[in-house]
Amino acid sequence: MRGQDRSRRLSRHHGRIVLTLGIALFAGSVTVAQMVPDLSGPPDQMGEVKAEPMPKWIIDDIRKMRAYPDQPPVIPHSIEGYQLSVNANRCLSCHKREFTQGSGAPMISVTHYMTREGQMLADVSPRRYFCTACHVPQADVRPLVGNTFRDMSEMGVEHVGGK
Repeated sequence: MRGQDRSRRLSRHHGRIVLTLGIALFAGSVTVAQMVPDLSGPPDQMGEVKAEPMPKWIIDDIRKMRAYPDQPPVIPHSIEGYQLSVNANRCLSCHKREFTQGSGAPMISVTHYMTREGQMLADVSPRRYFCTACHVPQADVRPLVGNTFRDMSEMGVEHVGGK
């Protein structure tokens, strides 16, 4: 009989603990809910905004000078409609080593045929397969920010052996 009294006391004790924890969790969730900011914002900011016209791409097929060593060359032609996916890469149909003679396009760099460790591959490295990750077409638009870049030759620095 003593065992029954003990189990009743334990079950009452457990009931109090569960009730206390429930109240604490409820109070905590109410406190957290009061700290979350309103995410909808003022209703007047949802008006219509006039979109800027789409920029015109520079498609003169003239290779542009690079601004710094190892800069990926820009794309001097239109790539609209080019498929660039895991299954197809239209860029490689002209720029891959074996197709450049027929297309007249510049060959992609030999670095595109290397692994991270510098080992040569027979085909384009998977990490260099998505061309537009580095190479971009140019649009005829106003710069977003001012640019004060000056080439070293404009700063009076001469080439070694110059003059």
